[in-house]
Amino acid sequence: MMKKNLKKAMSLTLASVMALSLAGCGGGAADTAATEGESSSAAESDGDVTIKFSWWGGDTRHEATEKAIEAFEAKYPNIHVEAEYGAWTGWEEKQALAIQGGNAADVMQINWNWITSYSGGGNNFVDLNQYSDVLDLTQFAQESLDQCKVGDKLMAVPISLTGRLFFWNKTTFDEIGCEIPTDEESLFAAGEAFKAYGEDYYPLALQEYDRAIFLVYYLESVYGKPWVEDGEVQYTAEEIQTGMDFLTKLEEGHVIPTLATIQGDMADSLDKNAKWIDGKYAGIFEWDSAATKLEKAVVESTTKPNQEIVLGDFIKFGDYNGGFTKISMAFAVSANSEHPKEAAMLINFLLNEEEGIEISGTERGIPCSKVAVEYLNKNEIGDEMVKEANAKVLEYSKFPLDPMFEHNDLKANPDGVYYKVFGKLSAGDITSAEAAQDLIDGINECYNF
Repeated sequence: MMKKNLKKAMSLTLASVMALSLAGCGGGAADTAATEGESSSAAESDGDVTIKFSWWGGDTRHEATEKAIEAFEAKYPNIHVEAEYGAWTGWEEKQALAIQGGNAADVMQINWNWITSYSGGGNNFVDLNQYSDVLDLTQFAQESLDQCKVGDKLMAVPISLTGRLFFWNKTTFDEIGCEIPTDEESLFAAGEAFKAYGEDYYPLALQEYDRAIFLVYYLESVYGKPWVEDGEVQYTAEEIQTGMDFLTKLEEGHVIPTLATIQGDMADSLDKNAKWIDGKYAGIFEWDSAATKLEKAVVESTTKPNQEIVLGDFIKFGDYNGGFTKISMAFAVSANSEHPKEAAMLINFLLNEEEGIEISGTERGIPCSKVAVEYLNKNEIGDEMVKEANAKVLEYSKFPLDPMFEHNDLKANPDGVYYKVFGKLSAGDITSAEAAQDLIDGINECYNF
């Protein structure tokens, strides 16, 4: 299986990564802006060069990034950028093999946990400290840079901080005559109302990985403990079982569809699912940076256009504010790149230079770059829902995320632990107690192999 091949192939770094600091990506006036005038790097880059840039995302991110590449090439005509992009499904597996095989793109959009999983002890990515003459690292808070290091090597530059929250289709809720959920009672009341309206209508939809994140959100809300700390799960099997029971209760209460139902929709992701697009799935628990694609999908629905998506309150399941924040993604340069300076120049253009900032907007979330935040706010650029969502997440969610939470052995589709455990639980093939123990065992195996 891919998972086992990757285990053999990858030299994983289990170095401790400091917990997320909400101050890590705080905005503020830039001390020095790499946006004034043309960077001296253009003169330092001799001859025509070609670099490859890889990223994943939705259509709006693809469109914005391609426009930014065109602007970069116009500014630095001796540098040609080849684009490689696609949807998330299968992306990590493909890029993991490329990194190991020495065929990775020069510039890579990476998940934060890839620094732990695929940096090979700091050998697979370029130490970007070496290119601070063309990449203005002063625009990033030291706390967020430190989270992207292996030892003293800066493996990547953080793009944004993110967290998950609830997006609701207000149009559907209004049609059904149901209040948008704000607590557990109203969540189950919505399930009853949606079922009465139509068997294929649900107030919320959660896929396998969504359920893993939702489970942690629920447990942190009830028990007030981080999910994993110092490489160890902080919850007992009995505590995790309560979360598994709650997920089953959500299915039984017609709050969420079974995973078999979602799989039958034949869609790679919920934003591309016809039932989300047409308002039958009226809620999603998603990253704040996903607001643009979620909203665009329902606004441009051919059968039910111009539906209204709104941000919801964090549903209180206990006495604590559950949920975590993390560095959403980062830009790294392959250690095999023949043109690391030009690669660093592209990163600087996207994150620190006004033209790149303006084109990119909030497609990758609210930037960590101080000059980018200042420029976007000053010029009122970016998706207002993304801005509002990010502010709500950073205000509410206080728990850190351990980087191994997103390890491919856990989140890969279909062989990851999350997919197996939640799939079997939803199908009724295992009990909630067995699901809890299987999840613990799978996490421990991932951490200790």
